[in-house]
Amino acid sequence: MDVRALRYFIEVVRQQSFTRAADALFVTQPTISKMVRQLEDELGSPLILREGRSFRLTDAGRVTHERGLDVLAAMNRLKTELADLSALVQGELVVGVPPMAGGAFFAPVVNAFRQRYPKVELQLVEDGAQAIESRVRTGQLEIGVAVLPVDPAAFSSISCIRDRLCLVAPAGSRWQGRSGVRLKEFADQPMILYPEDFTLSHRVADAYRKLGKPVKIAGRSAHWDLIVALVAAGLGLALLPERVIRSVDRNLFDIVPLDDESLVWHLGLIWKQDTYLSHAARAWLELTRELLGAGRPAPQPGDPA
Repeated sequence: MDVRALRYFIEVVRQQSFTRAADALFVTQPTISKMVRQLEDELGSPLILREGRSFRLTDAGRVTHERGLDVLAAMNRLKTELADLSALVQGELVVGVPPMAGGAFFAPVVNAFRQRYPKVELQLVEDGAQAIESRVRTGQLEIGVAVLPVDPAAFSSISCIRDRLCLVAPAGSRWQGRSGVRLKEFADQPMILYPEDFTLSHRVADAYRKLGKPVKIAGRSAHWDLIVALVAAGLGLALLPERVIRSVDRNLFDIVPLDDESLVWHLGLIWKQDTYLSHAARAWLELTRELLGAGRPAPQPGDPA
């Protein structure tokens, strides 16, 4: 079986589009279609049923997708273990990082890693924490940064960052000068939130549900600077981690810590439970421990804060 054809098929399913899959893989759409047809011919069964601009998987397609993820994960592990034979003289490491965490926290780790291991190709994949968790689970990523807690049966993890959220409002708001604010005090206001597939979005939505109130979404963005700009434009309020907004001009905004222990920005490094970690991934872990003070196993649900 041509593993490349399997990879193309899985990317089509992940993107839910032949065009987007072609863009992601830097090939043409006819190439993607040809490889998927080649895979169908080899397996002797149609995998995709096209319905206008959309498609759905056949039973054979669902099985092929599920087992294909296992095959690609095994191939990635093989490449990783073989690369380790050179003991970080060469190789690659792909780390999943949420957009808000990259520049704010992991830039020193990236810099130190490149200096110590200049021949190891380091790639940072920006995505929401929920998507990173999914990619680590399926073996597409060896290691990533996710919002804790995660399922301890599926992942090993260490706690890296624990930061409280702050309300960000235009200067002169009714919360000006406050030392703290409760969610219920602004739950009726329009909010600028993160994308729907971000773990923190789900946590905020859960907190609103406990109050019995809907979230009034005025806009969404994965980037804190755009969120802040939308707040400045008067579109709504925002909840952002305290350290992420340290560079925000305090003359333009009222920034008030949120008094809610259930809504914190708790990040950790995660990797698949009981799996081989490459020397490069272990080096990344050690640098994170050294530079960010990480190292304690991440607390699990029910543990004291």
